[in-house]
Amino acid sequence: MRLMRGALLLLLPGCAIFLALFVAPMATLLEESIRLFVPGRVGSAVDAPFSIRNYTELVNLSFLRFFWETLRISLLSTVVGLIIAYPIAYRIARSRFLRVRSLAIGFLITLMFLSVLVRTYSLELSFGSVSPIRDVLTLLDISPNSRAYIEFLVGAGLLQYIIPISALTLLGTIQNLDPSLVDAAQSLGAPAWKSHLSITLPLSMPGLLSAFLISFTFSISAFVIPMILGKGRVLFLSNLIYNRFSEIANYPSGAAISIVTLVVALTAVYAISRAAARLSNRGTASDASSLR
Repeated sequence: MRLMRGALLLLLPGCAIFLALFVAPMATLLEESIRLFVPGRVGSAVDAPFSIRNYTELVNLSFLRFFWETLRISLLSTVVGLIIAYPIAYRIARSRFLRVRSLAIGFLITLMFLSVLVRTYSLELSFGSVSPIRDVLTLLDISPNSRAYIEFLVGAGLLQYIIPISALTLLGTIQNLDPSLVDAAQSLGAPAWKSHLSITLPLSMPGLLSAFLISFTFSISAFVIPMILGKGRVLFLSNLIYNRFSEIANYPSGAAISIVTLVVALTAVYAISRAAARLSNRGTASDASSLR
């Protein structure tokens, strides 16, 4: 009983900080989102009436375009990043040389600490409209200012973060896998690709799920990358929120978009987690039935 009281006392400071820095601001944001905005003001008035107008205004084609653009590019970039990061993490985890493994992990961590702004502008200078490969793009009949190419640049900017964080997340999962399972499958005649697809990949699902959720959460809330590489043509919801808060001072509308973005992100995380849990349960049930 005393141990439980002591544990609760230790949790109180952390809970208080969490309530003060997260719950209270989110509650204020929610309240602001249902306040009526009067043009010409900065935010809503203290005595402004409550209204759901800020949410009903979002049910239009322009907002749905922002939403679909954010979701589509973020999801595609996350999937591509996982496909690239998985073999990188596997090669690092299975390296026999400790120094090579340490250098590779240090390089990935360095990429994580490198400023997003620096990486974004380096990408713009290397592949943008004034890049050295502009003549090559012209020969291939690819316009650097076309929407498809701009979307490609935004996705590439997201990959600069997704690949290292996904590889670092997958390292622990892959290191805990027993390599003798793959060796046993190959000794029984299974090809290397089939043994990895049937053994290594399913056992890596918890790490893949974690890497996906982290990368997708970052991508859907990215701000600097679409702002710079998007060139005003490809914008995410975070850019729209910034526009509502900073440029037109419509705090209620910006707060409503923020709440919707939060709900969408939480729903996606919940749905993906539930789907992964069902797949895991089916796999466990099929393994148990095969043993019988």
